[in-house]
Amino acid sequence: MRILVTGGAGYIASHTAVSLLDRGHQPVLLDNFCNSKPAVLDRIEALTRQRPTLLKMDVRDTDAVARALREHDCQAVIHFAALKAVGESVEKPLAYYENNIQGTLSLLAAMRSSGVKTLVFSSSATVYSADQPMPLREDGLLGTSSPYGRTKLMVENILADVAAADKTLSFTSLRYFNPVGAHPSGTMGEDPRGIPNNLMPFVAQVAVGRLPRLRVFGNDYPTVDGTGMRDYIHVCDLAEGHVSALNHAHGRAGWHVFNLGTGQGTSVMQVLQAFSLACGRELPYEVVPRRSGDVAACWADPHHAESTLGWRASRTLEMMCADAWRWQSANPMGYPD
Repeated sequence: MRILVTGGAGYIASHTAVSLLDRGHQPVLLDNFCNSKPAVLDRIEALTRQRPTLLKMDVRDTDAVARALREHDCQAVIHFAALKAVGESVEKPLAYYENNIQGTLSLLAAMRSSGVKTLVFSSSATVYSADQPMPLREDGLLGTSSPYGRTKLMVENILADVAAADKTLSFTSLRYFNPVGAHPSGTMGEDPRGIPNNLMPFVAQVAVGRLPRLRVFGNDYPTVDGTGMRDYIHVCDLAEGHVSALNHAHGRAGWHVFNLGTGQGTSVMQVLQAFSLACGRELPYEVVPRRSGDVAACWADPHHAESTLGWRASRTLEMMCADAWRWQSANPMGYPD
Protein backbone atom coordinates (compact mmCIF):
# COMPACT_ATOMS: atom_id res chain seq x y z
CA MET A 1 0.00 0.00 0.00
CA ARG A 2 0.90 3.64 -0.31
CA ILE A 3 0.74 5.14 3.17
CA LEU A 4 0.69 8.84 4.04
CA VAL A 5 2.80 9.25 7.19
CA THR A 6 2.19 12.58 8.91
CA GLY A 7 5.07 13.90 10.98
CA GLY A 8 7.01 11.48 8.82
CA ALA A 9 10.53 12.76 9.53
CA GLY A 10 10.14 12.44 13.29
CA TYR A 11 11.73 9.89 15.63
CA ILE A 12 9.10 7.14 15.66
CA ALA A 13 7.73 7.93 12.20
CA SER A 14 11.12 7.64 10.48
CA HIS A 15 11.73 4.22 12.05
CA THR A 16 8.21 3.22 11.00
CA ALA A 17 9.00 4.32 7.45
CA VAL A 18 11.93 1.89 7.42
CA SER A 19 9.68 -0.94 8.65
CA LEU A 20 7.06 -0.07 6.03
CA LEU A 21 9.63 -0.12 3.24
CA ASP A 22 11.13 -3.38 4.52
CA ARG A 23 7.67 -4.96 4.25
CA GLY A 24 6.90 -3.74 0.75
CA HIS A 25 4.77 -0.68 1.54
CA GLN A 26 5.45 2.76 0.07
CA PRO A 27 5.38 5.53 2.69
CA VAL A 28 4.80 9.13 1.63
CA LEU A 29 6.23 11.32 4.39
CA LEU A 30 4.57 14.64 5.29
CA ASP A 31 6.27 17.00 7.73
CA ASN A 32 6.54 20.71 8.49
CA PHE A 33 9.91 20.18 10.25
CA CYS A 34 8.96 22.02 13.42
CA ASN A 35 10.66 19.23 15.39
CA SER A 36 12.59 17.18 12.82
CA LYS A 37 15.21 17.49 10.09
CA PRO A 38 15.15 16.53 6.38
CA ALA A 39 18.52 14.78 6.76
CA VAL A 40 16.72 11.71 8.08
CA LEU A 41 15.65 10.96 4.48
CA ASP A 42 19.26 10.27 3.55
CA ARG A 43 19.51 7.77 6.41
CA ILE A 44 16.28 6.01 5.39
CA GLU A 45 17.55 5.73 1.82
CA ALA A 46 20.92 4.37 2.95
CA LEU A 47 19.24 1.65 5.03
CA THR A 48 16.52 0.60 2.60
CA ARG A 49 17.93 1.63 -0.82
CA GLN A 50 14.65 3.41 -1.35
CA ARG A 51 13.95 7.11 -0.87
CA PRO A 52 10.37 7.79 0.18
CA THR A 53 8.56 10.81 -1.16
CA LEU A 54 8.82 13.76 1.22
CA LEU A 55 6.19 16.50 1.26
CA LYS A 56 7.02 19.65 3.19
CA MET A 57 3.62 20.81 4.41
CA ASP A 58 1.52 21.24 7.53
CA VAL A 59 -1.13 18.67 8.37
CA ARG A 60 -3.48 21.56 9.20
CA ASP A 61 -3.56 22.56 5.51
CA THR A 62 -6.61 20.48 4.59
CA ASP A 63 -6.59 21.19 0.87
CA ALA A 64 -2.88 20.43 0.48
CA VAL A 65 -3.19 17.16 2.41
CA ALA A 66 -6.23 16.14 0.35
CA ARG A 67 -4.27 16.78 -2.86
CA ALA A 68 -1.36 14.75 -1.53
CA LEU A 69 -3.63 11.80 -0.72
CA ARG A 70 -5.12 11.86 -4.21
CA GLU A 71 -1.96 12.56 -6.19
CA HIS A 72 0.01 9.82 -4.42
CA ASP A 73 -2.89 7.37 -4.45
CA CYS A 74 -2.64 6.70 -0.70
CA GLN A 75 -4.77 3.90 0.73
CA ALA A 76 -4.15 4.64 4.42
CA VAL A 77 -2.68 7.18 6.85
CA ILE A 78 -0.44 6.79 9.89
CA HIS A 79 -0.87 9.96 11.92
CA PHE A 80 2.17 10.98 14.00
CA ALA A 81 2.11 14.75 13.54
CA ALA A 82 1.72 16.37 16.98
CA LEU A 83 3.49 18.42 19.59
CA LYS A 84 4.49 15.99 22.34
CA ALA A 85 6.21 17.50 25.39
CA VAL A 86 4.14 17.28 28.57
CA GLY A 87 5.90 20.15 30.33
CA GLU A 88 5.72 22.44 27.31
CA SER A 89 2.01 21.66 26.95
CA VAL A 90 1.41 23.08 30.44
CA GLU A 91 3.19 26.29 29.44
CA LYS A 92 1.65 26.53 25.95
CA PRO A 93 -1.74 24.78 26.07
CA LEU A 94 -3.26 26.74 23.18
CA ALA A 95 -0.44 25.69 20.85
CA TYR A 96 -1.04 22.04 21.76
CA TYR A 97 -4.81 22.17 21.32
CA GLU A 98 -4.51 24.08 18.06
CA ASN A 99 -1.81 21.84 16.58
CA ASN A 100 -2.90 18.42 17.83
CA ILE A 101 -6.67 18.75 17.68
CA GLN A 102 -6.99 20.99 14.62
CA GLY A 103 -4.34 18.99 12.83
CA THR A 104 -6.37 15.81 13.27
CA LEU A 105 -9.65 17.46 12.25
CA SER A 106 -8.00 18.81 9.09
CA LEU A 107 -6.53 15.40 8.32
CA LEU A 108 -9.92 13.69 8.75
CA ALA A 109 -11.51 16.24 6.41
CA ALA A 110 -8.78 15.59 3.82
CA MET A 111 -9.27 11.83 4.14
CA ARG A 112 -13.02 12.16 3.72
CA SER A 113 -12.72 14.25 0.56
CA SER A 114 -10.13 11.82 -0.85
CA GLY A 115 -11.96 8.61 0.01
CA VAL A 116 -9.24 7.26 2.33
CA LYS A 117 -10.80 5.00 4.97
CA THR A 118 -7.93 3.67 7.11
CA LEU A 119 -6.12 5.59 9.86
CA VAL A 120 -3.60 4.47 12.48
CA PHE A 121 -3.21 7.09 15.21
CA SER A 122 -0.16 7.73 17.36
CA SER A 123 -1.70 7.92 20.84
CA SER A 124 -0.10 7.61 24.26
CA ALA A 125 -0.31 5.86 27.60
CA THR A 126 -0.88 9.33 29.06
CA VAL A 127 -4.57 8.84 28.26
CA TYR A 128 -4.80 6.42 31.21
CA SER A 129 -5.64 7.51 34.72
CA ALA A 130 -2.77 6.84 37.11
CA ASP A 131 -5.27 5.91 39.82
CA GLN A 132 -5.58 2.21 38.96
CA PRO A 133 -3.56 -0.98 39.39
CA MET A 134 -0.83 -2.00 37.00
CA PRO A 135 -0.54 -3.26 34.32
CA LEU A 136 -2.73 -0.95 32.27
CA ARG A 137 -5.29 -2.57 29.98
CA GLU A 138 -7.08 -1.03 27.02
CA ASP A 139 -10.37 -1.12 28.95
CA GLY A 140 -8.81 0.64 31.96
CA LEU A 141 -9.83 3.94 33.47
CA LEU A 142 -9.05 6.94 31.25
CA GLY A 143 -8.07 10.36 32.49
CA THR A 144 -5.05 12.62 32.14
CA SER A 145 -3.51 15.58 33.92
CA SER A 146 -1.70 17.51 31.15
CA PRO A 147 -2.84 19.45 28.08
CA TYR A 148 -0.72 17.08 25.96
CA GLY A 149 -2.49 14.04 27.37
CA ARG A 150 -5.87 15.68 26.96
CA THR A 151 -5.19 16.32 23.27
CA LYS A 152 -4.48 12.61 22.78
CA LEU A 153 -7.61 11.60 24.65
CA MET A 154 -9.74 14.15 22.78
CA VAL A 155 -8.47 12.86 19.44
CA GLU A 156 -9.29 9.30 20.50
CA ASN A 157 -12.84 10.42 21.36
CA ILE A 158 -13.16 12.16 17.99
CA LEU A 159 -11.95 9.10 16.11
CA ALA A 160 -14.29 6.79 18.03
CA ASP A 161 -17.27 9.05 17.29
CA VAL A 162 -16.44 9.41 13.60
CA ALA A 163 -15.90 5.66 13.18
CA ALA A 164 -19.22 4.96 14.93
CA ALA A 165 -21.02 7.31 12.54
CA ASP A 166 -19.46 5.87 9.36
CA LYS A 167 -19.26 2.08 9.35
CA THR A 168 -16.90 2.07 6.36
CA LEU A 169 -14.01 3.62 8.33
CA SER A 170 -11.20 1.77 10.10
CA PHE A 171 -9.50 3.80 12.84
CA THR A 172 -6.85 2.36 15.17
CA SER A 173 -5.34 4.03 18.22
CA LEU A 174 -1.93 2.83 19.40
CA ARG A 175 -1.21 3.76 23.01
CA TYR A 176 2.58 3.91 23.34
CA PHE A 177 4.38 3.62 26.60
CA ASN A 178 8.01 4.90 26.57
CA PRO A 179 9.74 4.65 23.17
CA VAL A 180 13.55 4.55 23.41
CA GLY A 181 16.58 3.31 21.53
CA ALA A 182 17.61 3.74 17.92
CA HIS A 183 18.07 1.80 14.71
CA PRO A 184 20.77 -0.84 15.34
CA SER A 185 22.86 0.60 12.49
CA GLY A 186 23.45 3.70 14.60
CA THR A 187 22.40 5.94 11.70
CA MET A 188 18.90 6.83 12.94
CA GLY A 189 17.76 7.80 16.41
CA GLU A 190 16.11 10.37 18.63
CA ASP A 191 17.24 13.96 18.06
CA PRO A 192 15.27 16.17 20.47
CA ARG A 193 15.53 19.92 20.15
CA GLY A 194 16.85 21.60 23.27
CA ILE A 195 17.13 19.72 26.56
CA PRO A 196 15.46 16.30 26.25
CA ASN A 197 12.17 15.78 28.07
CA ASN A 198 12.51 12.00 28.27
CA LEU A 199 14.88 9.83 30.28
CA MET A 200 16.95 7.90 27.75
CA PRO A 201 17.87 10.74 25.38
CA PHE A 202 18.84 12.74 28.47
CA VAL A 203 21.07 9.87 29.68
CA ALA A 204 22.54 9.54 26.17
CA GLN A 205 23.47 13.22 26.13
CA VAL A 206 25.10 12.85 29.56
CA ALA A 207 27.08 9.90 28.19
CA VAL A 208 28.29 11.87 25.16
CA GLY A 209 29.16 14.95 27.27
CA ARG A 210 26.42 17.32 26.10
CA LEU A 211 24.86 17.42 29.58
CA PRO A 212 26.73 17.26 32.92
CA ARG A 213 24.61 14.76 34.85
CA LEU A 214 21.24 13.05 35.05
CA ARG A 215 18.68 14.45 37.45
CA VAL A 216 16.72 11.66 39.14
CA PHE A 217 13.37 13.03 40.23
CA GLY A 218 12.80 11.32 43.56
CA ASN A 219 14.18 8.11 45.06
CA ASP A 220 11.50 7.45 47.67
CA TYR A 221 8.82 5.81 45.55
CA PRO A 222 7.49 2.37 46.54
CA THR A 223 9.49 0.63 43.79
CA VAL A 224 12.44 -1.76 43.59
CA ASP A 225 14.99 1.00 44.22
CA GLY A 226 12.86 4.03 45.06
CA THR A 227 12.96 5.54 41.57
CA GLY A 228 10.04 5.72 39.17
CA MET A 229 9.32 2.71 36.95
CA ARG A 230 8.14 2.88 33.35
CA ASP A 231 7.56 0.53 30.43
CA TYR A 232 10.39 1.24 27.96
CA ILE A 233 9.92 -0.11 24.44
CA HIS A 234 12.50 -0.18 21.66
CA VAL A 235 11.56 2.17 18.83
CA CYS A 236 12.05 -0.62 16.27
CA ASP A 237 9.59 -2.84 18.14
CA LEU A 238 7.21 0.10 18.15
CA ALA A 239 7.69 0.69 14.43
CA GLU A 240 6.92 -2.97 13.71
CA GLY A 241 3.80 -2.61 15.84
CA HIS A 242 2.55 0.10 13.48
CA VAL A 243 2.98 -2.15 10.47
CA SER A 244 1.12 -4.97 12.24
CA ALA A 245 -1.68 -2.56 13.22
CA LEU A 246 -1.92 -1.23 9.67
CA ASN A 247 -2.14 -4.73 8.20
CA HIS A 248 -4.86 -5.63 10.71
CA ALA A 249 -6.83 -2.41 10.24
CA HIS A 250 -7.01 -2.13 6.47
CA GLY A 251 -10.41 -3.34 5.37
CA ARG A 252 -11.55 -4.03 8.94
CA ALA A 253 -14.04 -1.30 9.84
CA GLY A 254 -14.46 0.07 13.34
CA TRP A 255 -12.54 1.65 16.18
CA HIS A 256 -9.60 -0.42 17.49
CA VAL A 257 -7.30 0.28 20.45
CA PHE A 258 -4.02 -1.42 21.35
CA ASN A 259 -1.30 -0.92 23.96
CA LEU A 260 2.24 -1.09 22.58
CA GLY A 261 4.61 -1.86 25.43
CA THR A 262 6.71 -4.67 26.87
CA GLY A 263 4.56 -5.44 29.88
CA GLN A 264 7.48 -4.82 32.22
CA GLY A 265 8.40 -1.88 34.42
CA THR A 266 12.00 -0.66 34.57
CA SER A 267 13.28 1.89 37.08
CA VAL A 268 15.27 5.05 36.37
CA MET A 269 18.31 3.56 38.10
CA GLN A 270 18.03 0.33 36.13
CA VAL A 271 18.06 2.36 32.90
CA LEU A 272 21.06 4.37 34.13
CA GLN A 273 22.96 1.19 35.05
CA ALA A 274 22.20 -0.45 31.71
CA PHE A 275 23.30 2.64 29.81
CA SER A 276 26.51 2.81 31.87
CA LEU A 277 27.30 -0.73 30.76
CA ALA A 278 26.53 0.18 27.14
CA CYS A 279 28.88 3.18 27.10
CA GLY A 280 31.53 1.61 29.34
CA ARG A 281 31.58 4.08 32.21
CA GLU A 282 29.60 5.15 35.23
CA LEU A 283 27.38 8.12 34.46
CA PRO A 284 26.96 10.98 36.95
CA TYR A 285 23.57 11.67 38.48
CA GLU A 286 21.97 13.58 41.31
CA VAL A 287 18.72 12.94 43.14
CA VAL A 288 16.38 15.93 43.16
CA PRO A 289 12.80 16.32 44.47
CA ARG A 290 9.93 14.55 42.77
CA ARG A 291 8.22 16.25 39.85
CA SER A 292 4.60 17.18 40.27
CA GLY A 293 2.32 14.72 38.51
CA ASP A 294 4.81 11.85 38.29
CA VAL A 295 3.52 8.44 39.35
CA ALA A 296 5.53 5.68 41.00
CA ALA A 297 5.06 3.07 38.29
CA CYS A 298 3.36 2.62 34.94
CA TRP A 299 3.50 -0.30 32.54
CA ALA A 300 1.37 -1.96 29.90
CA ASP A 301 -0.61 -5.11 29.54
CA PRO A 302 0.29 -5.84 25.88
CA HIS A 303 -1.65 -9.11 25.50
CA HIS A 304 -4.38 -7.64 23.29
CA ALA A 305 -1.82 -6.59 20.66
CA GLU A 306 -0.11 -9.96 20.88
CA SER A 307 -3.31 -12.00 20.49
CA THR A 308 -4.95 -9.79 17.84
CA LEU A 309 -2.06 -8.33 15.84
CA GLY A 310 0.43 -11.14 16.32
CA TRP A 311 2.89 -8.53 17.59
CA ARG A 312 5.04 -8.45 20.70
CA ALA A 313 8.07 -6.46 21.79
CA SER A 314 11.23 -8.58 21.62
CA ARG A 315 14.18 -6.25 22.23
CA THR A 316 15.71 -6.08 25.71
CA LEU A 317 16.71 -3.10 27.85
CA GLU A 318 20.34 -3.89 27.08
CA MET A 319 19.60 -3.69 23.35
CA MET A 320 17.70 -0.42 23.81
CA CYS A 321 20.67 1.16 25.59
CA ALA A 322 23.30 -0.28 23.23
CA ASP A 323 21.45 1.00 20.17
CA ALA A 324 20.80 4.42 21.74
CA TRP A 325 24.50 4.73 22.61
CA ARG A 326 25.58 3.62 19.12
CA TRP A 327 23.40 6.38 17.63
CA GLN A 328 24.40 9.09 20.10
CA SER A 329 28.13 8.35 20.03
CA ALA A 330 28.17 8.36 16.21
CA ASN A 331 25.95 11.43 16.02
CA PRO A 332 26.70 13.46 19.16
CA MET A 333 24.82 16.50 17.89
CA GLY A 334 22.04 14.53 16.22
CA TYR A 335 21.16 14.89 12.55
CA PRO A 336 22.91 17.61 10.54
CA ASP A 337 20.85 20.70 9.84
